[in-house]
Amino acid sequence: AFKLFLSCFRTVAAEVRKQISGQYGGSPQLLKNLSIGGSVSHHTTVPLTEAVDPVDLEDYLITHPLTMDSGPLRDLLEFPPDDIEVVYSPRECRTLVSAVPEESEMDPHVRDCVRSYTEDWAIVNRKYHKLGTGFNPNTLDKQKERQKGLPKQIFESDEAPDGNSYQDEQDDLKRRSMSIDDTPRGSWACSIFDLKNSLPDALLPNLLDRTPNEEIDHQNDDQRKSNRHKELFALHPAPDEEEPIERLCVPEVPKEHFGQRLLVKCLSLKFEIEIEPIFASLALYDVKEKKKISENFYFDLNSEQMKGMLRPHVPPAAITTLARSAIFSITYPSQDVFLVIKLEKVLQQGDIGECAEPYMIFKEADAAKNKEKLEKLKSQAEQFCQRLGKYRMPFAWTAIHLMNIVSSAGSLERDSTEVEIGTGERKGSWSERRNSSIVGRRSLERTTSGDETCNLTSFRPATLTVTNFFKQEGDRLSDEDLYKFLADMRRPSSVLRRLRPITAQLKIDISPAPENPHYCLTPELLQVKLYPDSRVRPTREILEFPARDVYIPNTTYRNLLYVYPQSLNFANRQGSARNITVKVQFMYGEDPSNAMPVIFGKSSCPEFSKEAYTAVVYHNRSPDFHEEIKIKLPATLTDHHHLLFTFYHVSCQQKQNTPLETPVGYTWIPMLQNGRLKTGQFCLPVSLEKPPQAYSVLSPEVPLPGMKWVDNHKGVFNVEVVAVSSIHTQDPYLDKFFALVHALDEHMFPVRIGDMRIMENNLENELKSSISALNSSQLEPVVRFLHLLLDKLILLVVRPPVIAGQIVNLGQASFEAMASIINRLHKNLEGNQDQHGRNNLLTSYIYYVFRLPNTYPNSPSPGPGGLGGSVHYATMARSAVRPASLNLNRSRSLSNSNPDISGTPTSPDDEVRSIIGSKATDRSCNRMSSHTETSSFLQTLTGRLPTKKLFHEELALQWVVCSGSVREAALQQAWFFFELMVKSMVHHLYFADKLDAPRKNRFPERFMDDICALVSTIANDIVSRFQKDTEMIERLNTSLAFFLNDLLSIMDRGFVFSLIKACYKQVSSKLYSLPNPSILVSLRLDFLRIICSHEHYVTLNLPCSLLTPPASPSPSVSSATSQSSGFSTNVQDQKIANMFELSVPFRQQHYLAGLVLTELAVILDPDAEGLFGLHKKVINMVHNLLSSHDSDPRYSDPQVKARVAMLYLPLIGVIMETVPQLYDFTETHNQRGRPSCVTVDDYESEGGSMISQTVAMAIAGTSVPQLTRPSSFLLTSTSGRQHSTFSAESSRSLLICLLWVLRNADESVLQKWFTDLSVLQLNRLLDLLYLCVSCFEYKGKKVFERMNSLTFKKSKDMRAKLEEAILGSIGARQEMVRRSRGQLERSPSGSAFGSQENLRWRKDMTHWRQNTEKLDKSRAEIEHEALIDGNLATEANLIILDTLEIVVQTVSVTESKESILGGVLKVLLHSMACNQSALYLQHCFATQRALVSKFPELLFEEETEQCADLCLRLLRHCSSSISTIRSHASASLYLLMRQNFEIGNNFARVKMQVTMSLSSLVGTSQNFNEEFLRRSLKTILTYAEEDLELRETTFPDQVQDLVFNLHMILSDTVKMKEHQEDPEMLIDLMYRIAKGYQTSPDLRLTWLQNMAGKHSERSNHAESAQCLVHSAALVAEYLSMLEDRKYLPVGCVTFQNISSNVLEESAVSDDVVSPDEEGICSGKYFTEAGLVGLLEQAAASFSMAGMYEAVNEVYKVLIPIHEANRDAKKLSTIHGKLQEAFSKIVHQDGKRMFGTYFRVGFYGTKFGDLDEQEFVYKEPAITKLAEISHRLEGFYGERFGEDVVEVIKDSNPVDKCKLDPNKAYIQITYVEPYFDTYEMKDRITYFDKNYNLRRFMYCTPFTLDGRAHGELHEQFKRKTILTTSHAFPYIKTRINVSHKEEVRPMDVQAWWRLKVVSVKTAFVRIFFV
Repeated sequence: AFKLFLSCFRTVAAEVRKQISGQYGGSPQLLKNLSIGGSVSHHTTVPLTEAVDPVDLEDYLITHPLTMDSGPLRDLLEFPPDDIEVVYSPRECRTLVSAVPEESEMDPHVRDCVRSYTEDWAIVNRKYHKLGTGFNPNTLDKQKERQKGLPKQIFESDEAPDGNSYQDEQDDLKRRSMSIDDTPRGSWACSIFDLKNSLPDALLPNLLDRTPNEEIDHQNDDQRKSNRHKELFALHPAPDEEEPIERLCVPEVPKEHFGQRLLVKCLSLKFEIEIEPIFASLALYDVKEKKKISENFYFDLNSEQMKGMLRPHVPPAAITTLARSAIFSITYPSQDVFLVIKLEKVLQQGDIGECAEPYMIFKEADAAKNKEKLEKLKSQAEQFCQRLGKYRMPFAWTAIHLMNIVSSAGSLERDSTEVEIGTGERKGSWSERRNSSIVGRRSLERTTSGDETCNLTSFRPATLTVTNFFKQEGDRLSDEDLYKFLADMRRPSSVLRRLRPITAQLKIDISPAPENPHYCLTPELLQVKLYPDSRVRPTREILEFPARDVYIPNTTYRNLLYVYPQSLNFANRQGSARNITVKVQFMYGEDPSNAMPVIFGKSSCPEFSKEAYTAVVYHNRSPDFHEEIKIKLPATLTDHHHLLFTFYHVSCQQKQNTPLETPVGYTWIPMLQNGRLKTGQFCLPVSLEKPPQAYSVLSPEVPLPGMKWVDNHKGVFNVEVVAVSSIHTQDPYLDKFFALVHALDEHMFPVRIGDMRIMENNLENELKSSISALNSSQLEPVVRFLHLLLDKLILLVVRPPVIAGQIVNLGQASFEAMASIINRLHKNLEGNQDQHGRNNLLTSYIYYVFRLPNTYPNSPSPGPGGLGGSVHYATMARSAVRPASLNLNRSRSLSNSNPDISGTPTSPDDEVRSIIGSKATDRSCNRMSSHTETSSFLQTLTGRLPTKKLFHEELALQWVVCSGSVREAALQQAWFFFELMVKSMVHHLYFADKLDAPRKNRFPERFMDDICALVSTIANDIVSRFQKDTEMIERLNTSLAFFLNDLLSIMDRGFVFSLIKACYKQVSSKLYSLPNPSILVSLRLDFLRIICSHEHYVTLNLPCSLLTPPASPSPSVSSATSQSSGFSTNVQDQKIANMFELSVPFRQQHYLAGLVLTELAVILDPDAEGLFGLHKKVINMVHNLLSSHDSDPRYSDPQVKARVAMLYLPLIGVIMETVPQLYDFTETHNQRGRPSCVTVDDYESEGGSMISQTVAMAIAGTSVPQLTRPSSFLLTSTSGRQHSTFSAESSRSLLICLLWVLRNADESVLQKWFTDLSVLQLNRLLDLLYLCVSCFEYKGKKVFERMNSLTFKKSKDMRAKLEEAILGSIGARQEMVRRSRGQLERSPSGSAFGSQENLRWRKDMTHWRQNTEKLDKSRAEIEHEALIDGNLATEANLIILDTLEIVVQTVSVTESKESILGGVLKVLLHSMACNQSALYLQHCFATQRALVSKFPELLFEEETEQCADLCLRLLRHCSSSISTIRSHASASLYLLMRQNFEIGNNFARVKMQVTMSLSSLVGTSQNFNEEFLRRSLKTILTYAEEDLELRETTFPDQVQDLVFNLHMILSDTVKMKEHQEDPEMLIDLMYRIAKGYQTSPDLRLTWLQNMAGKHSERSNHAESAQCLVHSAALVAEYLSMLEDRKYLPVGCVTFQNISSNVLEESAVSDDVVSPDEEGICSGKYFTEAGLVGLLEQAAASFSMAGMYEAVNEVYKVLIPIHEANRDAKKLSTIHGKLQEAFSKIVHQDGKRMFGTYFRVGFYGTKFGDLDEQEFVYKEPAITKLAEISHRLEGFYGERFGEDVVEVIKDSNPVDKCKLDPNKAYIQITYVEPYFDTYEMKDRITYFDKNYNLRRFMYCTPFTLDGRAHGELHEQFKRKTILTTSHAFPYIKTRINVSHKEEVRPMDVQAWWRLKVVSVKTAFVRIFFV
């Protein structure tokens, strides 16, 4: 904590320092000004860690009116007038007619419910909300939209020539002659291509005109600025982050709940015999829950003939009962759901078994045979139909396991090649075995199969044919029995399978229900929208009875009752009662005529009937029933409504005098009990006689006197009554609460609730206890009636009731109840929340439903439309009366908010009079709302006091004064109360017509105090509890931020700023004491980000205010910070400085932007302890804001964008401060395409020089270009970073933000600021731009393709694994586990899974699934990615170029700070070196030309290094394949020569540099095309010829000489290309070129470096080291001429010990050039530091080659230099390295191997000048003869043809005459180093014997008679000794044999004796050493 305090203190001090010294962008004059002003102005003491006082925004806008009247800037000044609108939007009704009760008279509760289900949504709409960052435009779709119409940028890297044609050309070259010396150097005329006849590129017009610099600048500027892409962020992908914290989704509209919907169509039902009508019903059952989960769907598939049999009994059918298709809804689909089909038929004599027999025995095929029997059956059936047509009997049933169908239909959907899963599961299914009764039919519709087996939304439609039915067992009809059967069906050995089935064919279609099916009826038979024709057969929506609770608020009127008679026990009843049916009626009175037509019909019958009968079980005195009777309940029930059950015995046989039905019992259920609906299980006694008068108000359980009952009044009839109602809560606590509230409304006392009678004097207590008892109610009904419940609670807060003349303040009770209900929802419905923990049901309530009571759009006077009943209330702003207890409480918590009046009024009458009186006399003393109405005393008596508190005021008050658990509950769900409050405030403003009022007058002082106290205490909670209750505090923090964001739209914005400041202050004070501040700072970032997501964020920052205006017209904040008169002279400078610094004026006036940038500065500060983890977060915040401004249509005008950018000017400074921490994109650039060897990092980007530019700069002692971060091992000691580095992604985001600001800011302002910056800071800025160039470099199409193929490969592997898992060779689960463990660890960045930092599985973002679904990006997508990347690279570089131009102008204007031009040039050159588009390069060259013409001496005198670089870059682009690039590059090169010539009448420097550059390019560039370069050379010649001004001078001739010389080098290049595949030949050629430059040290050095590079590529480290030693010797030679320093090497001689070959670098020859000449030895290496660098690298290469002794020799030269410089650090490093080298010599004794040598001779004219040449080749250690033989034979075989090349197998001298002239012969012999005896004294170690080798020996056998081999005594052998022209190792790997001698023959026996001795010695060494 102390550390943090210190760092904060440091920050403060730094701030003061910065502000005073002007070092950080402050104006240089500021110091003087300060002394004039006397002392530092007060604001310099506010550190960045503290919040400043905000500007009073409302005052500021009044006192600083904008001068302009209209135009885009005008809109920045203030919020638009239509910013907030209150919209009443009609709620969408699903049905054609809305569902409302038919009765006109309704009780208050029903009326409230209906109003709640039908009223419009009251929506507060922030019209521009979508433009805030919460709706960030950087989503992919919007990105794509914004990327339309991008031009394709042309990049050379994408335009690479086709590989094949290039290859053919290569092969062709290979076959040509091999001679090196075909064309002598100097005879360029004979070269392959005659330059003079070639064609130039197009010349640039007016290039040679003398145009004034200003004009050139102007033209360049215009061209650069035209056709630029407007939105930078559209080209830059949004940073990868989770759902942004500020995103709030618009809640879903509350709507009726449906589960997954299934459409079932019943197509046909056919039995083996057709003799009578059959009636069917369908329903869903859940076996596990043992619950029927849908109502019944009745359908009738009988033919017209069959229906005709029932005509007398059935009235005409309503079309609604003719449905054959139904939509079922399943909320909880599971494997336990069955579709059960039950069949009934007309009642007939005989039990079910007898009646079903014919259906089992007769077959359709035998119809003719059994004709008579069938006829008889038919006539019997007709008789029964006529007599018993209105009764039914159970017949048969079957069931379909729904999920089998869904999963098998789903699996069919997959490709036919895949295994069909699911067949195995269904083997046990009974129906599968029986005639394959369920047949899946492939449908034409293809839908995707869902992942879970229980997904009903996406399986393929299936048609089922059910062939088996089971006959119903008369004694097993109950649901309990059904569940047993269903459970049994799933077992393989089902009992049902043993039963004999009834065969039939029922065809059913099952499919996912379409989104909006036509011709649909709701369960209440209302037509659902899109019902074009009422005559079409409808589809029925079947009501679901969900298996478990569903928590969805009611939104439609529904009032249904289901009656389920279950069983009857008449066993003990006297008399005959066997065929029993129950008649069910819904009665509104006791008279038989009072039956209501409210029972829904089944199928083929009227819509409603007055009665329903249950099916009869033949001869059963105790039947079970399976009936469902559905009733439409009247909206208002009375005590007389009841269900009447009449039991009949039906006589099946026709007997004389026997009536058809005989009543045998009665019972009933009253519908209301104590005002509540009666539902549930009943076991009722049955009366034998008709019930007496007035029975309906009593229950049958009451023993009525004189009545006879079955079985002594025992319960014998079981029945269940279920209500599905959005009127009846069916919860005692809710019922009581609603009843009391309505009693208050109606003012009807006493109230009966349950068994209680509540009198008025007891009402207050009862009401309070009922409110607190809401907690005990069931959650499901609370949720269903949530809207109404909350409305009522709010009403109680707003309008306190008057009970017995007393005002009862229920605010506190209601507030507590709301808090606890909301917390219950939060805890129990966790899956129902958004990312901020807001429950969806509640967000929907606030957004759509909540409104201030009695404020309706059509009635400004509050009327009966209000939430609470029919009374017209007067309305008043705040309760004039506050209970005394509350006042005390309040005055304790807040000092300045005293209530108006204390005490209780004596009577309502006085209260009313006082209110009305005060209104009449003085409106101001009692804050009245705008539509207060006079109220009569009568009205007060009927209900509540005519006061209307304002809900938001009351809410704030209650919240502030609450404590304990209530406060905790409110804090837990603070968002809810905040959002309620905001909506209430907006509604209040809307109804009081204050939405346009000045913000300062909108809300009373007291309310603002409450808000202030509330925010302050909540901020305190956040600060003090964030470690304990992390999750809750995160929610609280975001809730508070959203609240303040909302307040900015409606309140005094200065006030809201002060609230923000208060929160900041609390956090800051806490931060000082925290050891780890990052969590709290992270919370603050979230807080700020949400506030800044406001759609008018820019306006809130006063973008049009200019800081510290000279004369301030008002005493606003700005005047406090404006300077005293002493400052007036320099206001301008100070203003500019303030705009670019996080100065106090800036932070005050651009308040939010100031906070954002301050956070950025503080978190990115390297000294900020523990905030490293927040870098990404804070950078994303800024990125997000800028990206949102960029795409905002309101800011598209450039003038406006400049104003917006002005808010972010300090960002430039902040990022400049972070330069050392930014990710170094240049490092990756420097390593691209490098050989993997020691000097990897040291390769320059083109591979041009062996030592990287950085190192070279360091060597040369100039400032290092790469932001003081060299990447080479030479300087490891200095490159260690003190700071933690940002990630690449964060750095990239920061830099794109920087570019955005630079692009959109006002150029003149930038220029003024640059003028004020110190050289050091400008250089920092240039460093940043340098970094930007690398950061946004174009990757190239090939990279995108490569990345894609990698992903593709990976995902194919994934797929293979997945298939393997599915097909069962591994358990799929193990596979998943293994993948989740392994994949993440394996993938380098979790590539298949996105970033691993915060891997969180979210449905919408499962990377793995996305990857497998979309395996390969299409060609078009890759093209698109490359297009975007190309445009981004071009735009980014153009912005950099714009900025460089401004910097250059700054220098031109001020005529000072020329020292930074070198930096400008460096950035330019770096951008030329990167992969750039043709468009950018032409602008870049134009800028470079202008720069050189303005400051010619810059290049030719000061930045000579850069001159060399520039020549290299220009030449590189002169060889481009794109003609426009070539045109511009050659123009630039020509002008460069011309300007150099004009300065000193020759252009030796440029000549030299260009020649060196070309040599460098030629030596190293792989894809260098000399064809294009020739064209550019021709263009330069053409310019020289056309240049009239210089025609008379020597210039044209000099140019011509140069061009011809370059052309010659090109000819060498062609040759080098020929030998690209022949490394030895290539090195020979380079060696020869280098030798040709013996007199030109710079060029020789270049070629030596090229050779070193080539060797390194091939891991020839010894040779590479030799090249570096030669280079060092060359430099030493010239240094000794230039300066005489004792400690420097004398010249080549000093290096003799390292290599005897070095002497060839001596410069003693006569033709040597003096190093003083212009342009000679001017390279970076011809310095002491350069020499040191070369030697360091040589030592490193020797070390890699294992030649540690040579390392020592190199350091012998180096040590004296470091000693002379007293460089102890370097010396310690060197001695460390020496120690390492010597210890390796010791450890590796006997284990080192350096090389193997072979003599190779070439014979045959095909070899050209190699013919008859002999070489010694040095090959890697342990190379076998066969290997080199195979390599050379293969190589030349490929070149000349395999049949042409032949290897001579022996080592004897070759006789040329005997060879075939058309063949090429190679002779290869193994040779060993040879030493004379005297030499062996000095060559003691293995190293000595393998270093500095010049002589080699090999032996050949012969006999005296000429044969090669003979007997042992005849055998002789000849020794041949070869001497090479140079010693090995040398700068090449093959050296010519310069001398050959033979030693006398020796007989083999003598030799053999010697050999045996030596072999023994060798064995001893091998085994014992």
